[in-house]
Amino acid sequence: MLAMMMALGASAQEQPAVSFIPPFDFPLTLSGNFGELRSNHFHGGLDFKTQGAVGKPIRNIADGYVSRVTVTPGGYGQAVYMVHDNGYTSVHGHLIRFAPEIAQEVEAYQYENETFVVDMEFEPNRFRFAQGEVFAWSGNEGYSFGPHLHMEIRKTDTDEYIDPLQFYMDKIKDTTAPRATHFMIYPQRGKGVLNGSQKKRSFSFAGKNNRLEAWGEIAAGIKAYDYMDGTHNNYGVHSVTLYVDSVEVFRSTVDGFLPDENRAINAWTDYEEYVMKNSWFMRSQVLPGNPWRMLKADENGGVITIDEERDYHFRYELEDLYGNSRTYSFVVKGKEQPIGPWQPEGKNFLKWNRKNVVWDLGLQLTIPEGMLYDDVELNYQLTKDSAAVSYEYQIHDAPVPFHAACELMIGVHEFPVTDMSKYYVIQKKKGRRASMGGYFENGWMHATIRELGTYTVAIDTIGPKVVPLNKPQWRTGNIQFRISDAETGIKSYKVYIDGKFALFAFSSKNARLKMKHPERLKKGVTHKMEIVVTDYCGNETRMEYTF
Repeated sequence: MLAMMMALGASAQEQPAVSFIPPFDFPLTLSGNFGELRSNHFHGGLDFKTQGAVGKPIRNIADGYVSRVTVTPGGYGQAVYMVHDNGYTSVHGHLIRFAPEIAQEVEAYQYENETFVVDMEFEPNRFRFAQGEVFAWSGNEGYSFGPHLHMEIRKTDTDEYIDPLQFYMDKIKDTTAPRATHFMIYPQRGKGVLNGSQKKRSFSFAGKNNRLEAWGEIAAGIKAYDYMDGTHNNYGVHSVTLYVDSVEVFRSTVDGFLPDENRAINAWTDYEEYVMKNSWFMRSQVLPGNPWRMLKADENGGVITIDEERDYHFRYELEDLYGNSRTYSFVVKGKEQPIGPWQPEGKNFLKWNRKNVVWDLGLQLTIPEGMLYDDVELNYQLTKDSAAVSYEYQIHDAPVPFHAACELMIGVHEFPVTDMSKYYVIQKKKGRRASMGGYFENGWMHATIRELGTYTVAIDTIGPKVVPLNKPQWRTGNIQFRISDAETGIKSYKVYIDGKFALFAFSSKNARLKMKHPERLKKGVTHKMEIVVTDYCGNETRMEYTF
């Protein structure tokens, strides 16, 4: 039966209008697929395994030219943007090095501007590569935790991300269907109840005695992953469809999205469940403020009304791009039970379809229209401490995401430090503090935030920490440091050897600085080195060494 489903699904796939060759000349396997669920974003491409090694030549997948090159401590690390003649752009990340002509331009920029970070755009056809020509080599740079190539394909005119796997289905074998482990039931506020409660609750599909008795309006969600032949990785599910009593009420199809839709992952998935428990549940419900086009639901947005005392049959169908599918079912028993009223307090109630402003003593949060995915009843709390720099504001006791950054202002009433550049806004979450940065103006700290939570103002007067590594090897050019900052983070660093700028690469995943071109170090002489590291509050640590 599974083979039949696979064949039918594969034959139903729309054939791409263009073709691309593989980026490698060895068999392709994936460590990540398109649309995989990530923190605050969907994975926008494919992660190709590189046989456990770096330095694999990357072939241009279609005729085109390099339009942009970036170098960052995190993210893509070193990346190339290639505009193809067929109307698409490919992005290649985590590279260990560029083709010589590109590398020469990048290095010249880095030394001239005394910076490791690069974002360079080139005029069309300056660096042109034919299909199959090598333009870079794979690596493990940036926010990467194993050698691989991250490759995206976008529509050049709109920058829309599309699934690259559709071009390589004949190169990658997959007969393995997606699998689910749990489902979630969401009683709607003041409108539905499950087992006598209006709180959401998860259940295991493996559970044999799941008791689900509901009344009123409820929605569902599912925890599921896709899998592929010959790997132990898990992937995002291409398509999820929910039927209730054989009627389709919801469908998601992860096949493309625009950049400004990316954070809408937080409206589709259960954001609170991910933040608090690191657990991904995909809602089978379209929240009213969700702009994502890949979700389709009935006229009720995927909400099911339980208003008869009978069995309601829920059936999930999970399918990958190859048509491999698997079905999961459960029963919700309709049982009449009281539904408690939901009476939000007007002062602390946010509407998803309008501009909202939260005011209080020493606080102003402006949330423009389009930033909320649903209405929010705030659990607000103000903590006053006359000795603190500012009051502490629990704007809400649960994480609620915004679609984009919103402006927060907090009044400062104690000034133990006269230099106002040392003040910054922090968020307190799960026992930790995270810097939101910000600036001081007319008695207020201004910052932008991306979710509701607990915020206050702190002071940072301590410079970054600089730890030299491998000192005995410095004369060979293997010069390394570990740099870190406990408060606001590293903003910039510079290293000078014998009075000249020396290029050091910084890795955000291990906080290490490493000399980029040790061959430029003159042998057999004594060197003087100075390193200057600055945080986001302007605190500077300056160290000098002789070797």
